[in-house]
Amino acid sequence: MPRSTRPYIVGAVTVAGASMLATTATVAQSSNEETTLTIATVDNREMVRMQELASVYEEANPGVTVEFETLGESTLRQRVITDIATDGGGYDIVTIGTYEVPIWGEREWLLPLDDMPADYNAEDLLPAISEALSYEGTQYASPFYGESTFTMYRTDLFDEAGLQMPEQPTWEFIMEAAEQLDSEDVNGVCLRGAPGWGENVALITAMANSYGARWFDDAYAPAAQQRGLAQCAGRLHLDAAGLRPRQCFELGYNGNLELFQEGSCAIWVDATVAGSALTDEDESRVANEVGFALAPGTGLEVNSNWLWAWSLAVPESTDAPEAAKDFVAWATSQEYTELVAAEDGWANVPPGTRTSLYETQEYTDAAPFAELALESIESADPNNPTVEPVPYTGIQYVAIPSFPSIGTAVGNRFALAVEGEITVEEALKTLNG
Repeated sequence: MPRSTRPYIVGAVTVAGASMLATTATVAQSSNEETTLTIATVDNREMVRMQELASVYEEANPGVTVEFETLGESTLRQRVITDIATDGGGYDIVTIGTYEVPIWGEREWLLPLDDMPADYNAEDLLPAISEALSYEGTQYASPFYGESTFTMYRTDLFDEAGLQMPEQPTWEFIMEAAEQLDSEDVNGVCLRGAPGWGENVALITAMANSYGARWFDDAYAPAAQQRGLAQCAGRLHLDAAGLRPRQCFELGYNGNLELFQEGSCAIWVDATVAGSALTDEDESRVANEVGFALAPGTGLEVNSNWLWAWSLAVPESTDAPEAAKDFVAWATSQEYTELVAAEDGWANVPPGTRTSLYETQEYTDAAPFAELALESIESADPNNPTVEPVPYTGIQYVAIPSFPSIGTAVGNRFALAVEGEITVEEALKTLNG
């Protein structure tokens, strides 16, 4: 298969009306060779934008075609793990997260990214993100964007109600405020209800951590039915259903994002990456009425802020390894960030991956959520995710191979509980089989 060197735009390239100047590089691509890179990715706005801008890469690399398979989060995980585990070779690049990377790196399912071009500038990556995407000191994926969790709320509704959001709210305050703000037109609070270990279980686990809960004790015996998770899930996740949208058990990140943008949420606790979408006047009806605070806690040492990075990795089974690494380097580079800024504005660049972004005045001026998002990312500690010691790493997940099946089963049960089909106690019984 043909292999190309680090691609950059030669001279000025116009992308949907936005022009930018990029570093030039020799493209070692024979005119009679063709390479097709197939990328599996998730269907969120950041990845859709990457798909739209891939034509810039193709123009700089004649003979290279980039094809995307864009999927919902749960479907993406199912298809990618099936292809990777069976050595199927269906994808040249996969979008995976901080959960998968160390486990798959250890199993040698991914190619190491320790030979990226010098201008990739690995030292610029945020240490917390870089460490989470490595195994035994070797990086196996490159972060496209990183995130933690914070609280987003309608400043106009808070002002009208005489409420003031604390910089560090408690879950008790969130629920009391949500009840006061809930109305026929606005849901008091929006929380993930769609089943899945990366959807409702991610939020429930982060909540539970702040209440002192653990998935497992030091001996890996199920501990989630102890104090914390039952209280958290019962009082917050389930009792909040009355303050959330109808059919909330079907809504994940994307569904709640759309509700907030249209003005139907008073409070939303979710990923920091949502900040740009909520403050974009072209997409959000409430762009000038959004405030941000840290993720809720309970007064204990741990809050509900997680750590995650949607990242690009190259499967060992690809037959175009160098071309795949080349695209990954481009799509996660500082130059790609500048391309997005030229096209869609600095507030919309992929956040949470590089130190240099938070040292860029244009970004911090355009993104009122930037400082709080960085603080949330840097304070998240996957090595110490709970109040009491645990033998595992991971905040909104447990970094063991069996967790997706465990988390999915529990997520399905909690969705039924939100529907009112079963009780929270019955949902928690899933943990003990």
